Parts: sequence; structure tokens; C-alpha cells
Amino acid sequence: MIDPFGRKISYVRVSVTDRCDLRCVYCMSENMVFKPKPELLSFDELERLCTTFVKLGIRKIRLTGGEPLVRHGIMGLIDRLGGLVKSGQLDELTLTTNGTQLVRHAEALAKAGIRRINVSIDTLDTQRFAAVTRGGKLDRVLAGIEAAKAAGIHVKVNTVALRGVNEDEIGDLVAWCGSQGHDLALIETMPLGEIADDRADQYVSLATIRRSLERRFALRDIDYRTGGPARYAEVIGTGTRLGFITPMSHNFCEACNRVRVTCTGTMYMCLGQEDAVDLRAPLRASEGDDLLESAILKGIARKPKGHEFVIERYAPAAVRRHMSVTGG
Repeated sequence: MIDPFGRKISYVRVSVTDRCDLRCVYCMSENMVFKPKPELLSFDELERLCTTFVKLGIRKIRLTGGEPLVRHGIMGLIDRLGGLVKSGQLDELTLTTNGTQLVRHAEALAKAGIRRINVSIDTLDTQRFAAVTRGGKLDRVLAGIEAAKAAGIHVKVNTVALRGVNEDEIGDLVAWCGSQGHDLALIETMPLGEIADDRADQYVSLATIRRSLERRFALRDIDYRTGGPARYAEVIGTGTRLGFITPMSHNFCEACNRVRVTCTGTMYMCLGQEDAVDLRAPLRASEGDDLLESAILKGIARKPKGHEFVIERYAPAAVRRHMSVTGG
């Protein structure tokens, strides 16, 4: 699948639920209203959707949420999609998780063929973690990461840089990841969905963060890619990598190779644009895949050149939907 700007679309991020057992301050409002269950795609529909994407040329699938592992029965879907990797139809199946359910699921994820996961941790301070996540338990997440590591799954930690919250401990996170053998990806906060705080107060450029880190660590830019938007540097002496995801200070749209599908079957061709295609209707209208394939291809033909994120004081969010709705 080739979009109007010549980019090959080979990666789809599929949300399996908008629900989460945490309420991170930059991701959700405190009192989220979730989609009624009948609106969510069933596991059979999700499997059919993913296999159709694979037929059209997708080589990597990432399952997201909300928190994907809170959906009851999710391991059945992961097992079936893992079969696409084992048969060679798919290069990689992975997921982004907050880590709270990993102790319970790590071994099963590895058995299903998942080799890499992203785990969100914005601070290693127990009290800060509880504040950022509105009640989350850091020790539960760290235990989950250890379980994943023991199962042979490589962990990349995702950290959203937040001014006045965790910018003073980014260096400690880099050091901790190095000691544990985890890669780390730093992410600039994005104007998605209305939240209680002003995002202008949260935002800090990763260029500023990097200058600070380089006073403590030797960083060397490398060509390593995982299929996502991060640009990586090697943290010399640790054997680990540090990624920078910069949607605000330096967008990465020129190399975008992905689309996102929500848990209700809405495909967004760009995270920062409202244009979308309904895939649930064609999924439910026919047992064949012709209508679904046509809808996907029409969406790819409308993929925009890039997002237009701006963070200004008191400005409304760039898009009204929260990150958890689109798929984190």
C-alpha cells in the first residue's frame, strides 16, 4: 500500500480497548467515559481486520489500548495473530502496555511469539508514579517488566517528558534502563484530548532534554529503527539505545509508514488529523473481505502529508479524542 506521498504503509497499530486500569494525566481525563461494549470490535472481527491488513502488505502489527491486557480473553487473539508471525506472513507482532498485567501474561506472550514490548514508565519515584497515573503502583509495573525479561521478551521503556514532573530524573531513567538492559524512548507530550492541565505547562522539547543528558552520558546517533517514529542514539558503555520521539519540535511525518485503528474499527491515517475511515461497517456488512479491503485502500489514498501539532498556552487540543481512544 502506497500513500499519496509515496510512503509505503507497512505498519498498523490496532487498539483492542479504550479502557485502562491507570489514568495518566497526559493521556486521559480523570473521569473518562468509555465506549459501550457492543461498539467494540469482537475478537473475530479484530482477527479478520488484521489478516486483511496483512493481505494488503502490512508487515508489523502493534496491539494497543487503553491497556490491551485488561480486555478479557485477549490472549486468544494474541495467540492467533502470533500464528501469522510463525507462518512468515507477518514480520512482527508486538504491543504497548502499562505493565500492570505483565506478571500474569508475560510467559503466554512469549509463547505466542511476541519478542518485544513497549512499557510506559514516566518516573521511578513511587509517589510521582502514583500522581502521574492517578493511583498506579510502580512496584507492580517493575515486577511485570522483570517477568517479561525472564520470559525472554525485550523491553523498551516509553517515557513522556513532562516539565516540572519528571524532567529532573530523565538521566536516572537512562541510567536505570542501561543497568537493566532496556532500551528507552523519550516522547514529547502531544495535544490530544482535553485534560485538566494546560499542555503548555507540561511540554518540554527533547532537544533541551538531550543537551542535559549529554552532560552525563556519551550519546552516538545510530541508524537503528524499529518501524516506529523514534530516532535512536547509542548510550555508550551500556549496550542500550535511547530513542527520541519528537512530534512537536521535529516531526517525523516524512517517513510515516503507519495507520491506526481504534477499538471500534475507525482507521485514522494520521494521529494528528481528524480524517478517518469506518472499517466496522464493511466488516459487519459482508462475510467476504472485498468491502473491507476497498475501505482500507480508500483511506490510504487520503493519508495526509503530516500532522499540525501546536502547543500554545490556553489553546484547545489539536484533536478532541484522547490518546487512549486512538490507541496509545
